[in-house]
Amino acid sequence: MLENIQFAHPYFFWLLLALPIAAVWYFLKRKKETATLKISSLNGFKTKGSLLPKLKSLLFIVRLLALAFFIVALARPQTKNISSRSKTTKGIDIVMTIDVSSSMLSKDLQPNRLSALKDVAGEFIKERISDRIGLVVYSGESFTKTPITSDKSIVLNALRQVNYGVLEDGTAIGMGLATAVNRLKESKAKSKVIILLTDGVNNAGFIEPQTAAGLAIEFGIKVYTIGIGTNGMALTPVAYNMDGSFKYGLRDVEIDEDLLKNIAKETGGKYFRATNNKKLEEIYDEINKLEKTEVEEFKFTKYEEKFRPLVLLGLGLILVEFLLRNTLFRSFV
Repeated sequence: MLENIQFAHPYFFWLLLALPIAAVWYFLKRKKETATLKISSLNGFKTKGSLLPKLKSLLFIVRLLALAFFIVALARPQTKNISSRSKTTKGIDIVMTIDVSSSMLSKDLQPNRLSALKDVAGEFIKERISDRIGLVVYSGESFTKTPITSDKSIVLNALRQVNYGVLEDGTAIGMGLATAVNRLKESKAKSKVIILLTDGVNNAGFIEPQTAAGLAIEFGIKVYTIGIGTNGMALTPVAYNMDGSFKYGLRDVEIDEDLLKNIAKETGGKYFRATNNKKLEEIYDEINKLEKTEVEEFKFTKYEEKFRPLVLLGLGLILVEFLLRNTLFRSFV
């Protein structure tokens, strides 16, 4: 209980030094307060010991205790309760643009590129507490999987449902980027970001990536680009088996890094290359650090004064001392 107590005016404790001085002065001068009568002999008097004269000194002790309580009350003991409330002062709208072409099923990341991405992107979404996030998927064409929303459960559920086969195969980088820009162009957020991920080269769609990048610049949208895939050869879907499953074969990993670097540079973003699962995690961690949401914290302090019981206790002791001095000890004053 006492560990939560603090004092607003602790300098009043210096007054406590006066109390032992007063006690010494009182006991040195106590005998002068009692009248004396000199007689030759006490043989003619019957004397009987009384306890009251010996207890008279307690009145002074009671008074000192009362003064001690008043001094502690002057120091203003109080408890402090701090509560805080946060307010987002700079929200960020983010659209994650994901390549879902068949090559995203390549096994150079475990268990494949698309599954590895979904795991890492899911953790990224969970950490963006104060931001709105949307999802765009693309291959031969593109569409909005989830408009920008602050409901992370909706975004995470939509991310889990992202799979190959919902669109015509291909890699329409320009289409994917343009769709993401379309989702953000009306945004009122102070910061607008697209995270564009691909594992190939633009080979489909009717919008050139450079054109889409120009639209992003026009609407003040920053684009972070990620090329996903190992260096060299990777086990990639090359054909279908009789049961409809993919047949895998080694193929060169081709990523148009020059294009991705230019898009990032022109829009004020940054290009990354994810060659394995760990590197992909590091990339999203870095983007998470680069795009920080500003949060203003308000602290509210509530003080509860604790001096009143001390004042009442001191007054009570003064009253007790007054009553005893004028009743029980009256004849000895």
